[in-house]
Amino acid sequence: MSALEILSRDPGSQARAGVLHTAHGDVRTPAFVPLATKATVKGLEPRDVAALGYDMVLGNTFHLFLDPGHERIGRFGGLHRFMRWDGPIITDSGGFQVFSMGHGTVADEIKGRAPQGADRAGAILAIEEEGVRFRSYLNGEERFMAPETSMEVQAALGSDLALVFDECTPFHVTRDYTARSTERTHRWLTRCLDWHAEHGPEGQLVYGIVQGGVYEDLRRESTEAVATSAVDGVAIGGSLGDRKAQIYEVTGWVTRDLDALAPDKPRHLLGIGEIDDLIRGVELGIDHFDCAMPTRIGRHGMALVPDPDHRWRVDLTAARWKDDETPIMEDCPCPCCAAGFSRGYLRYLLKARELTGLRLLTLHNLAFVQRVMTDLREAILAGALAETAAALRAGASPGLSARG
Repeated sequence: MSALEILSRDPGSQARAGVLHTAHGDVRTPAFVPLATKATVKGLEPRDVAALGYDMVLGNTFHLFLDPGHERIGRFGGLHRFMRWDGPIITDSGGFQVFSMGHGTVADEIKGRAPQGADRAGAILAIEEEGVRFRSYLNGEERFMAPETSMEVQAALGSDLALVFDECTPFHVTRDYTARSTERTHRWLTRCLDWHAEHGPEGQLVYGIVQGGVYEDLRRESTEAVATSAVDGVAIGGSLGDRKAQIYEVTGWVTRDLDALAPDKPRHLLGIGEIDDLIRGVELGIDHFDCAMPTRIGRHGMALVPDPDHRWRVDLTAARWKDDETPIMEDCPCPCCAAGFSRGYLRYLLKARELTGLRLLTLHNLAFVQRVMTDLREAILAGALAETAAALRAGASPGLSARG
């Protein structure tokens, strides 16, 4: 029996709305999942995140493995008790972070930039059949992660959804390397499932990860390998392309085959969260997404607004806002806008590097994304997805688009 209860399917697309049942409660789908990378959504308390309407957060296996360590978190009673989040938690496998140490983020790698950020100070030493040897970005110590290690860490964390260990292949590698890497990911999938069957905590769901780069035959082979295994759900990972049309095409290859092979299993799209990508992803049949975008851009002074021509963003650090007395959005019910904090005040906080400004923008951005997802979900249930999606793409304010 699938953990996902599908309540409605959109007749004009692959979209579906439902409820994902987990050990720590239900997740209304389609859903966006905020990142609680190091056991916190940066700048917020768990009750803030819950008050915005989110059902689930994502913890980072790799970072928590290095610090404070899964054994310590286990002694606290698991990640839920450690961070005081009562709802569902999904943990990634650590595979993407290993990729990032060698190649940077997907954007870094596609654009040919050097790896950036504090967690890029580590280094891959070897990717081997047994697992990955790497140097910790914290202290330079050599560490090792195997498929079994990843599952052991996630078991100690006690997450509701655990992702299997995989290699996130770079965009620019050869087709031959992508094929060999994807085959190894499938062997690691078997090892993860074997470990979990013997040692995994009761009630923890396991998602396999589809790889295969931008090659249709490899993606389809990987989709079949994952969908027909004993996984509870399917995640789509790796490089999906260097432009939106390609990202949607690659995602569509996978979800089309999943409609035939595993139509009721839940689907997660890793690392995708731009507003237009969420809309298209829902139409392609994705059930839940995660991405750093809303929180990351908030910490850089960017607020989400219904402005598709500017990627749904406004830069509040710009001088033009220093005397502006209006909120980010007049019709926004988020804690920042509803309290009347002005663009001028927010610009002042951001320029002064006051933490209150970063917190307020994080609240606003997560509230914006949550309203987009709520609009899409309600539209599927009401049989009005095409109209709602068109309104959001045209710049309608989320929360109002479904009602015209």
